[in-house]
Amino acid sequence: MAIKGINHISPFFLYPSLVYIAISFSFIFFLIYKKKLSKSNFPPGSTGWPIIGETLAFAFATWRGTPEKFVNDRKTKYKSDIFQTSLLGDRMVVFCGASANKFLFTTGNQNLTVWLPRSIKETTVYPETLEKNSMGDSAYLLQASRFIRDGLTAETLKYYIPLMDSMAQDHLQQSWFPHKQVKVVQLTKIFIFSLACRLFLNITDPQLVKRLFDPFPVLVTGIVSVPVNLPGTAFNKAVKSGKKIRDELLAYIKKRRIEINKDINQEYKDLLSRALIALGDGDGDGKDLEEKEIVNYIMALLVASYDTTSTSLTFLVNYLAEYPHVYKEVLREQMEIAKSKGPGELLNWGDIQKMKYSWRACCESMRLSPPAQGAFREVTNDFTFLGFTIPKGWKLHWTVYSTHKDPKYFPNPEKFDPSRFEGNGPEPYSFVPFGGGPRMCPGKEYARFEILVFIHNLVTKFEWEKIIPDEKIIYTPFATPANGLPVRLHPHHQHSV
Repeated sequence: MAIKGINHISPFFLYPSLVYIAISFSFIFFLIYKKKLSKSNFPPGSTGWPIIGETLAFAFATWRGTPEKFVNDRKTKYKSDIFQTSLLGDRMVVFCGASANKFLFTTGNQNLTVWLPRSIKETTVYPETLEKNSMGDSAYLLQASRFIRDGLTAETLKYYIPLMDSMAQDHLQQSWFPHKQVKVVQLTKIFIFSLACRLFLNITDPQLVKRLFDPFPVLVTGIVSVPVNLPGTAFNKAVKSGKKIRDELLAYIKKRRIEINKDINQEYKDLLSRALIALGDGDGDGKDLEEKEIVNYIMALLVASYDTTSTSLTFLVNYLAEYPHVYKEVLREQMEIAKSKGPGELLNWGDIQKMKYSWRACCESMRLSPPAQGAFREVTNDFTFLGFTIPKGWKLHWTVYSTHKDPKYFPNPEKFDPSRFEGNGPEPYSFVPFGGGPRMCPGKEYARFEILVFIHNLVTKFEWEKIIPDEKIIYTPFATPANGLPVRLHPHHQHSV
């Protein structure tokens, strides 16, 4: 016998009831799971909210200009140099301190592999290239690193230095000298990006450089966002911008491949041309996939060129304005080099080796304002560190913010002091803007050269002062002055180009 009225229960009341039951069971399951985890010897910490984890807390600390606070607060709270959290949609352990860095960079590879968050892969990489032979993050990044290392040999870097010098002079003549004041952030990005296009891809068409450059602000904002691909989100916008850039590069690569195959005997110095010569003619689907793989590697180079190197250069310009005594010492060193050159003679490898104080100033700039926050790994085998078990499948994050401003490694850490890098320099694995060990950034030397070449030209032609002395630093996700670092220029007239 049916209960009176049961056939007339509205779905409006039924669905909330089902949802309530589902939530109740989920909550009970969560409590059981949490109790089970608590019995395991995992690192202390909290994974925060479902899906978003502690990403918002990290983003808020970063937005306030204190990304190291997220790390330091948890180190203090849990009284541990490692703690667990959840960032960018994945559960992970954050490693802190020089000893943790040493473990990761030298002995941890047997239990770890490189890992890219979804937000990076889905915005910068053609998905079909990762599906080829089930290529994982480790295989992709290994090939990308090999591609970059092969293109940045000592011989190639020596060839690049005069071109860097020539382009720096042209850039200053066109974009700095005509103005009494400029915004450093945008100009350094344009210079670094244009340099990469010229040296790596042999792109000389300014319109093509502009088409590649314009979507990059949207791309880099979304590559470290929560990977929610809904209209209007930073991730969704980055996916569209990334595809636009990749397709532009792919069209250019196809064109270059045809040109090179018609004139195979010409000597090509740029990275792309040599990679295409190694591939040969090719045909069919395999040819298209090979070209898309090259696009992936070029994207990695351009992303690095767009923000990390330009960030290093921007903050060096910033600190040289704030510390006149450091500027004077850099100027003295660079003027000695300039005076040793003949009329029209460009910089060379030997000149770069003489820029020791300038590089120490740059290192101190990167310590205080790192060009990148760190990197990620994936655990391939359970292992123990500091008495805690790190399970297979978890993600791991190492961060510059755990050491760069720690008074244990850098006394009076907020002080700008290039002398920290004299002699043997800081404690090993405490200064890690380029990572360390076998997976150290393959573009480190290239970045060093382009920064020093630009600074040589800048300081020998200008003094400058900040228009906004206390300009706020924001993170997008890279550190950047909120107003673009506007400076007032004072040319050294006797050294004008």
